[in-house]
Amino acid sequence: MSGTNGTPVIVGHRGAMAHAPENSLEGYALAERIGVDEIELDVRLSADEQLFLLHDATLDRTAGDDSARDRGPAGEMTLAELQEAVLESGRGVVTLDEMYEATSTFIQLEIKAPETVPYLAVYFAEHPEHAARTMLTSFKEDALREAAERIPGVPRGVIRHDMARAESFEGGWQGLVEHTSATRLCLGLAGLTAEHVSAIRERGLELHLWPMRTLEDMREAMGHGADGITADDPAEAIRWRQEVREGEG
Repeated sequence: MSGTNGTPVIVGHRGAMAHAPENSLEGYALAERIGVDEIELDVRLSADEQLFLLHDATLDRTAGDDSARDRGPAGEMTLAELQEAVLESGRGVVTLDEMYEATSTFIQLEIKAPETVPYLAVYFAEHPEHAARTMLTSFKEDALREAAERIPGVPRGVIRHDMARAESFEGGWQGLVEHTSATRLCLGLAGLTAEHVSAIRERGLELHLWPMRTLEDMREAMGHGADGITADDPAEAIRWRQEVREGEG
């Protein structure tokens, strides 16, 4: 999904994490009520090979009580253990299937653990309706390369914190795109120039920018003609987008 007429789509980061627990059904529902164009979230694999949603490698930061703390890597826990641990949302982790059944928005699914890829391939083969509203993203270029082979029908976006780190890949950012067969480049704003943007456009790529923490960030992103922006507070991002458009008008 990309912006039209110079208007970037708004992506809710882990739902609407400025106002609701991240990677929670509550956060996804709030993001949809706000009117986001996409929801970004994070997928991992449990010890018993179940797909679930969590950003960090452990439950510690998002723990709601002591039941979720100091339990080690989440990927070494079973789904039952992950669901019984109480997070900030008041419940355990959300499964991938629960999320899809509860949402209707386009999903930007970030691969946090490379071992999820074969299981995602099976899941999307069994749920083509969910595959049709998904883009796979990751910082892990080899996971995206595997996804291109196993799940060719689901598009991919490669993420880097800034253009300098994208350029550090062998062959530069162009080599990174080729390695992953990505159609979207997701970049931090730092160091991005008009020359970079022009070259990205020449390759026919979508450009998604982050973070979106201030009105000035929005002005910069829209000045680059971003197709999308990712925000912790999507409602504020929508207001900023309108303010910039009215200012340009």
